[in-house]
Amino acid sequence: MNDKQKIGILGGTFDPPHWGHILLASYFSNLFQLDQLIWIPTGDPWQKSPHITPAKIRYQLTEAASEELKGLLIQSHTSTKVLVDDTEIKRTGSSYTIDTAKLLREKLGPTASIIWLMGADSFLNLPTWHDWRDLLHFINLAVANRPQHTLDINPESPIGKLLLQKQTADAKKLGETPAGLIYFDKSLSIDLSSTKLRQSFLQSTTINEANGKNEGVPPKVFELIKNLGIYK
Repeated sequence: MNDKQKIGILGGTFDPPHWGHILLASYFSNLFQLDQLIWIPTGDPWQKSPHITPAKIRYQLTEAASEELKGLLIQSHTSTKVLVDDTEIKRTGSSYTIDTAKLLREKLGPTASIIWLMGADSFLNLPTWHDWRDLLHFINLAVANRPQHTLDINPESPIGKLLLQKQTADAKKLGETPAGLIYFDKSLSIDLSSTKLRQSFLQSTTINEANGKNEGVPPKVFELIKNLGIYK
């Protein structure tokens, strides 16, 4: 692979993947003119509930969501290649983002720009991640607004001090820099949650009833949920 490429990474449990994930990926693919957008479903997410849907099923759901994303990118004439990576699913034991970041850097080379995409809620939770201070040695972070998650961060807090050193207001710099920068985007605001979508399915008496309450789930993902008989 050309090591000067711009690679976007969308990691997560994806239980299930929803329009919020797809719109975030589409938006940042356009903003950064990404060469690739790689979905990475978690394997054993140590911070999540033990009742998480099995990884193989979440991988299938993510593949369905990636097809929806491909359609959006074609409509917007964006040439970003979309992939789904099973690295974390294959990994035994707890799944840590730092391990994936190191592996990506090793695979993609020293000068590729690796941009990890996330919502503000995930960013605010960053200090709870394993070896979080080392992440920016390997990747950049692009953060999208999330309602009810203010980014007014105390400059004296650990994450506040990190921002003083690493934040940039210039999106182009992320594409020019292999790692080490944080960019906040205030144009995109996503108010969707996999947790709430699962609850909506579980509270419905039939899958058809759930359909009307889950507009956040794209059609290909919904059809797979229905066919697999999950979230009920």
